[in-house]
Amino acid sequence: MPRKRINDQQYHVYMSLRRKGMTQVTSAAKAGFSERSGRTLEKGVVIPSEREKKEWSRRYDPLIGVWDETIVPLLEVSPFLTGINMLEHLQDLYPGQYPNKHLRCLQRRIKEWKALHGPDKEVMFRQLHPPGLRGISDFTLPKTFRVTIQGKPLSHLLYHFRLTYSQWAYARVVLGGESYPALAQGLQEALWTLGGTPKEHRTDSLSAAFKNLCEEDRLDMTKRYETLCKHYTMEATRNNRGKGHENGSVEGAHGYLKRRIRQGLALRGSNDFASIEEYQKFIDTIIARHNRRHVVLIEEEKKLLKALPQHKACDFEEILTRVTTSSTITVKKVLYSVPSRLIGERLRVHVYDHQLSCYLGSEPVLNFARVYFQKGLAKKCIDYRHLIGSLVKKPGAFKYSVLRDDLLPSSSYKEIWRLIDKRCSHRHSCKLIVGLLKLAADYNCERELGEKVLKILKKGMIPTLGDLQRQYEVPPRIEFPSLSIQQHPLDLYDQLHSASYREAYHA
Repeated sequence: MPRKRINDQQYHVYMSLRRKGMTQVTSAAKAGFSERSGRTLEKGVVIPSEREKKEWSRRYDPLIGVWDETIVPLLEVSPFLTGINMLEHLQDLYPGQYPNKHLRCLQRRIKEWKALHGPDKEVMFRQLHPPGLRGISDFTLPKTFRVTIQGKPLSHLLYHFRLTYSQWAYARVVLGGESYPALAQGLQEALWTLGGTPKEHRTDSLSAAFKNLCEEDRLDMTKRYETLCKHYTMEATRNNRGKGHENGSVEGAHGYLKRRIRQGLALRGSNDFASIEEYQKFIDTIIARHNRRHVVLIEEEKKLLKALPQHKACDFEEILTRVTTSSTITVKKVLYSVPSRLIGERLRVHVYDHQLSCYLGSEPVLNFARVYFQKGLAKKCIDYRHLIGSLVKKPGAFKYSVLRDDLLPSSSYKEIWRLIDKRCSHRHSCKLIVGLLKLAADYNCERELGEKVLKILKKGMIPTLGDLQRQYEVPPRIEFPSLSIQQHPLDLYDQLHSASYREAYHA
């Protein structure tokens, strides 16, 4: 047989048949090898087991003299060293003697030494996941795809919840970083969508959420998280810091979720969405498809989940702040404008992941989208509608106002201000831009008005505020109601007069 050595028994069978007069072909066939091998055996006089082994030439070991003397002592002290580090060290010690071609040889030798003499490696203990036992939460950064909202890139995370037994999943868009409000909102929405709670809820160490917090705030956040889990009768657990594999049931599923989203975007034909709400609906569709594939296990696990409480727990952070004389408040290092009627009042702000809700006492005042602080960049959220009433009374304050650029609502209005400030006097330019903002606020025509004024300015003309006001200030049309008057018979007046006269006479 090819690639199989001939043994002594085959040799004796072949030679015995040959001595009996059989041909090489027949003898070799009965002995179990080829005719060519038979001719080779007849040329020799020594049986196969007595042949001398061939002296094979071996390649020269390039590590002789440095392996036991230099490399092994270093590995015993620092077993984490790699082949490339060792090779560079040898090149520094012995210039010109150890070229880069020896890297693979060095890597094989180090790998073999670590397997025989190195430290013990960490063992992964596979876990059982009984139904109804555990739900896991984590945040993940979508690196494999890019999403835009009306053409603008969306910087976001995904909150990901998963049941370890049935693989039921929930995902939610998170605009800020990892935080307690984001975790609390995502977890509660997941549980109420699921319709029950597992016995245990596990997260990672939440190191990002605790970042830059003092010890008192860390303890407060830990207490709030434990209270949240207690509200849902779940045991709050965390994996050790830096041990992502302890959350493996959701860590491994991150890649699966992001691949599905990326493929869904490819099938959709566009990564652009009209709003964050539309993007969230797309995520919900992707998750629903995944859950349909595990419907049997999900229904089995739902029977073992605990009932939800009667109401949701607090999933926001509360901050008290006073409205300044500039009609602004500061929340999480971001400056927001509020209506000027609230100046001097103390507001209670509920800080959610996506929005801020302001209360005066127990009365809701206003809601607005949350803006996130960026290190090294002063963030402001200024709405000119809040301040325009006061600015109209003193338009000259606009030019050197600290909030000037933030009061201009769009790039069109910034270009308008640049042009009129260049062409007009200080008083005229301030009065014109403030008048435009007032007009835009009163008649809700911000975009239309900005485009119209910018076209006039690009033609080299200066718009007249009075003409613009007359285009929008349509006099109210008074509609008089139609009246139908019925004429009464005249004899009724005679009867009335006679009755009145008799009453007066008797009196």
